[in-house]
Amino acid sequence: MTGLAETANAWLGAHYDELVGWRRHLHAHPELGLQEFATTQFVASRLADAGLNPKVLPGGTGLTCDFGPENGPRVALRADMDALPMSDLTGASYASVVPNVTHACGHDAHTAVLLGAGLALASAPELPVGVRLIFQAAEELMCGASDAIAGGALTGVSSIYALHCDPRLEVGKVATRLGPITSAADQVQVTLNSPGGHTSRPHLTSDLVYGLGTLITGVPGVLSRRIDPRNSTVMVWGAVNAGVAANAIPQTGVLAGTIRTASRETWLTLEGIVRETVTSLLTPLGIEHAVLYRRGVPPVVNEEVSTRILTHAIEALDPDALADTHQSGGGEDFSWYLEEVPGAMARLGVWSGRGPQMDLHQPTFNLDEAALGVGVRLLVNIIEHS
Repeated sequence: MTGLAETANAWLGAHYDELVGWRRHLHAHPELGLQEFATTQFVASRLADAGLNPKVLPGGTGLTCDFGPENGPRVALRADMDALPMSDLTGASYASVVPNVTHACGHDAHTAVLLGAGLALASAPELPVGVRLIFQAAEELMCGASDAIAGGALTGVSSIYALHCDPRLEVGKVATRLGPITSAADQVQVTLNSPGGHTSRPHLTSDLVYGLGTLITGVPGVLSRRIDPRNSTVMVWGAVNAGVAANAIPQTGVLAGTIRTASRETWLTLEGIVRETVTSLLTPLGIEHAVLYRRGVPPVVNEEVSTRILTHAIEALDPDALADTHQSGGGEDFSWYLEEVPGAMARLGVWSGRGPQMDLHQPTFNLDEAALGVGVRLLVNIIEHS
């Protein structure tokens, strides 16, 4: 073991308890997207205490921090900081003290890991490349990466890397793959309007609830015939609301859901197909409607050279650390960075190996904190191998 790997181990030996404490503090004090003011200041103050010069991004949430050689390539390491609007049911001693807000996706761990890796790297006598830490707001809102890029987070960056917690992988295992590792994710909302009427006379009005049912089954069905099934495109409705009385056809109804695809090319065509399909299904029923289509994020596509660097960094942890992974149906706005510069993402194992594997976005989600040290060592290794 030489170079930065020794530096990472030495830093962890002296600061591991602090690393765990940071993660627990962040878990206990979560903030929703675009509200991460205290989280931003928490990170910035610790970087400043180490003699670094963090720069808060426009809007006051999120920050960047550069150090290392000024000439030559600059490698960015990114973590997201926002929490989710749900209750904390972990029962942990450091459970969220903020009602209905919790870190159920591991962003508290992402932030702590990047902070630890940054301080470990900053303690090294010299670095092979310049480093930029990017602590990003609002990943769950799918706008944080775009805001960070607009704020200059990628200016001068040659490549970028990130980790994401994976509760299906045991601590000590890290997985990555060449090419797409997440999927595109969009949201669609359809609002229906009808004169309403009595359920005994649907022929005298527009049967709005029947129209909702037609869309619920019809839109996913049409998509399954219009799009190559090898692209793993799936539409799922998550909310439907209409009516209050069993014998009255309502005047308004709303249907909302998500559309995900593994193909970037398919993603670019989805909005047009969905709008066309909704109109075609509702026109015979005489139901007025409006479609609100929210374009989300493209897939995260790991670039070849960056994936090779990331793979070597994982293997440097332990010969058995590298694990296989499939493309996920989830979306991640890290993809926007990869539209601008090459890079790659890895899945960090956070399961203890015992007991149930809690899924992400569950109020009971928690992680084995031994994964924090693995994450720090891996990010340091990425810089070593860049």
